[in-house]
Amino acid sequence: MDSSPLRTSGGTVTDESAVGESTTGDAVPAESTAEYDDIDTQDDLLTWSRDYCKRVRRERFVDVRFDTVEWEVSTRAKRRAAAVKRPKIPAAEIGTETDWDAVETAGGREADGRPFTATISLTWGAFEAFDRDEWESVLRHELVHLEQYQRFGTTDHGSAFKSRADDLDADVHCPVFTDPKYVLRCRDCGALVARRYRDCKLVSEADSYRSSCCGAALSVEQPG
Repeated sequence: MDSSPLRTSGGTVTDESAVGESTTGDAVPAESTAEYDDIDTQDDLLTWSRDYCKRVRRERFVDVRFDTVEWEVSTRAKRRAAAVKRPKIPAAEIGTETDWDAVETAGGREADGRPFTATISLTWGAFEAFDRDEWESVLRHELVHLEQYQRFGTTDHGSAFKSRADDLDADVHCPVFTDPKYVLRCRDCGALVARRYRDCKLVSEADSYRSSCCGAALSVEQPG
């Protein structure tokens, strides 16, 4: 999951941070026979979720590779159901394919012909709060992010993401499992732009931001 893009005079602002606790490596084992209703542990969740993503890749023709992917379960994340965590690549943009033989991270690390390792972080609390259909949609959502990252070196919630998410019957925004303190919407069409769980610059200076859908100012709501 990534926060919706916001436009400022300086360009697009996105929020792609995530927290987690690593519980497994980057190898994807053979598909297991684990049943969704039998998931009791974090290892069960990782195994089932990886197997499901492999099936989606095969059946829905998702162009991703899993040999450069690590998986983890977060028991601390409170705001997002899952996330694709990956290194920042300067100048990467959606629509321009990344040359993994030549690219470097912001820290100067050089690629070896393969995408830099990305981590799919699954939130245990979200899994417990969602039904199976919702959890499967979350996984498809993250596959879109992974596909974009491995192709373009970055990912967002822009028009290309929305189109691909529609192909995979995935929500553009994952459902939340805790209530936000603030909800920001486009003043023109009412579309959800962002959720925030604390006071921050986006909330206090909402008038200086514009929505990516209409280029309109933002309204700030406090649910409840």
